[in-house]
Amino acid sequence: MTQPTPCYHCALPVPAGSRFTAVVLGEPRQFCCPGCQAVAESIVAGGLEHYYQHRSDTSANPEALPRQLQDELALYDRNDVQQAFVRHQAGLAEATLLVEGISCAACGWLIEKHLRNLPGVAEARLNLSNHRLQLNWDDQQLPLSRLLAELRQIGYAAHPYQPDQAAEQLARENRSALRRLGVAGLLWFQAMMATMATWPEFNIDLSPELHTILRWVALFLTIPIVFYSCAPFFKGAARDLRTRHLTMDVSVSLAIGLAFGAGIWTAITGGGELYFDTVGMFALFLLTGRYLERRARERTAAATAQLVNLLPASCLRLDAHGHSERILLSELQCGDRVQVLPGAVIPADGCIVDGRSSVDESLLTGEYLPQPRRAGDRVTGGTLNVESTLNVQVEALGADSRLSAIVRLLERAQTEKPRLAEIADRASQWFLLCSLLAALAIGLWWWHLDPARAFWIVLAMLVATCPCALSLATPTALTAATGTLHKLGLLVTRGHVLEGLNQIDTVIFDKTGTLTEGRLTLRSIRPLGNLAAERCLALAAALENRSEHPIARAFGRSASPAGEVQSVPGLGLEGEVAGQRLRIGQATFVCALSGAEPPAVPEPRGQWLLLGDRQGPLAWFGLDDRLRDDAPALLAACKARGWRTLLLSGDSSPMVAEVAAQLGIDQAIGGLRPDDKLDQLKALQAAGRKVLMLGDGVNDVPVLAAADISIAMGSATDLAKTSADAVLLSNRLPALVQAFELARRTRRNILENLSWATLYNGLMLPFAALGWITPVWAAIGMSLSSLVVVLNALRLTRLPPAAGAPTHQASLPGSKSPCPPSMS
Repeated sequence: MTQPTPCYHCALPVPAGSRFTAVVLGEPRQFCCPGCQAVAESIVAGGLEHYYQHRSDTSANPEALPRQLQDELALYDRNDVQQAFVRHQAGLAEATLLVEGISCAACGWLIEKHLRNLPGVAEARLNLSNHRLQLNWDDQQLPLSRLLAELRQIGYAAHPYQPDQAAEQLARENRSALRRLGVAGLLWFQAMMATMATWPEFNIDLSPELHTILRWVALFLTIPIVFYSCAPFFKGAARDLRTRHLTMDVSVSLAIGLAFGAGIWTAITGGGELYFDTVGMFALFLLTGRYLERRARERTAAATAQLVNLLPASCLRLDAHGHSERILLSELQCGDRVQVLPGAVIPADGCIVDGRSSVDESLLTGEYLPQPRRAGDRVTGGTLNVESTLNVQVEALGADSRLSAIVRLLERAQTEKPRLAEIADRASQWFLLCSLLAALAIGLWWWHLDPARAFWIVLAMLVATCPCALSLATPTALTAATGTLHKLGLLVTRGHVLEGLNQIDTVIFDKTGTLTEGRLTLRSIRPLGNLAAERCLALAAALENRSEHPIARAFGRSASPAGEVQSVPGLGLEGEVAGQRLRIGQATFVCALSGAEPPAVPEPRGQWLLLGDRQGPLAWFGLDDRLRDDAPALLAACKARGWRTLLLSGDSSPMVAEVAAQLGIDQAIGGLRPDDKLDQLKALQAAGRKVLMLGDGVNDVPVLAAADISIAMGSATDLAKTSADAVLLSNRLPALVQAFELARRTRRNILENLSWATLYNGLMLPFAALGWITPVWAAIGMSLSSLVVVLNALRLTRLPPAAGAPTHQASLPGSKSPCPPSMS
């Protein structure tokens, strides 16, 4: 079977018989839909067709971008609306927009060039890392709605960027933590050089005056590290002492404070060793770990805030006479009636009072097939009305909506600590208490024996037993292993994944987009009359061309679409093509046109649509969501480890049981909502099961956040990715099989590191207590023990990729893809 031609703009397959073409870069190009064709023609007309030479990734299909009507865009020209995000300075308006559809650096070039060519635009700068567009323009000459429309014309959707307060607070804290880390790193290096110059090993022909100057230089360089960079440690230690709760902040603050105090004494008296380099090293290691942890929390908070942005910015409110008026969503109240047009997002939870349509509820269920809804049925804000106009009475807004309930489920799952973490917290408190008591007891003993040596021996004990090697034992092994997995296409975002995989005994799979490809494809055509299969497909595509239903995408685009098409939600479509009255959909609905008996479905597998005219049925069309080719290998690997497998899906069709039987999954349950999936997970965990969750949708987010280990597919939503512990960038399941084996090796490596660190601390503590080790040699020994741990962990980077597992390579911004332009 020949591969379909890829669309020159978005690289989706061009349907057979498509006639959407345009001349780009001097050659005729084929496009999958009129949207891609129109975008390409706009880019060429603007003199920006070199965009196609420089892009390194596929462009977004304009039909997949959020739709914004002209009257909705006009709302952004209102002064009361612009007050929240538009500022005026020096006669120009300033605003920050969030742009959707950006795929590579060439998109930024295209957007900036196109906007700067518009009259009235003074500046347009796009940040590729967060997709935020900074605009400066003359709003008297060019309204904001025109700018948004121009972006839409070249294939990008934009809306005002209004950051969530909690996410902004985390971002400010993150910037502060980065500054503290930078100060510690920069000044530690300088202080280390000054301190080393005073050591006897390096002190060659150093005059007493220069020796004194270097001591004071090292002191002044260390002061910002202690009082600025390390301030969070001291604040945390003070808080913990007030609450009588020992944490690492207490021991870290003691070690840093005593080492700094000893360094000051040495700088003043000129006798003894300087420990300013030790202070800087402690600070740098500890601040780096906390900064990485903070970054993870910031990403999660930002993604949670984006969930609320799924709601539209405006809606159509109906008055008492049935007339519609477009208003902002913030002006909507409970009890109002809203009109939801086909293709529009339902703005709030409510009840349908008039109309019949299909609603895409993939936000809640993860399933791509819309569900029929009629008067009396309830609908949820954030879901998509697919076919016909609905009038909905608003019942819940804001915090009372179901969308907000999903956010609360996510936050609750993220704040719950697993039992193992609670045990580890209690054990660490006892370890710290014993270490401090031992240092105090030894210090008192030496005070009576030799007061002059007591302080230095206590300091040597604190430095020698500082848990650097213990703290590096696990993170370094995990870092090396996760780097290897990244080459295989599996990005690990939480450090406990590889360690936790060794404890897993149960795996929960989502179906759509995880074990299957997540989109319907046309699998077979079974003609029932004299028409050939190709002619039947052309007739069906002409009908489906007018439909917003996801099923229509399986038929491609028709060059000669039907005239007026009537959609009957839940049943099918009816229209006229070339003078021939046709229906496509359920068999009873189609056969009612001719009065014929509905023919038998060819086979129970998949979904079947019937095409017919006034004379009778014409053809069966078999649609199917294809199983991933590599899914059986993943299930076999799970079975080989003795894991229990479950399939939890929002799909209520027989396809759930069929997929489970095909793959040999132990248990399959369909028709589940997000809270139902979470209940199933909690029940498994209550029974002592360690659960791995593999999913891809917003509906999977609460379960991904609450599972012991969670992995999101690379094609998953942003929220699912940031809530998961790992992301399968390559979307290839064999990388997971390789991860299971690497987890075993990583666990062994971690045990080796912990054994070495424990042995080191066990030997150094008595040596330091006996006074055989000075604080300087204790610091050197601590560094060497950390180096041994790191070198041992680096052995994990030598794991070769598994056979057939593709490597993942990130594209550099602006780099050209090795693929031909039509595939880039």
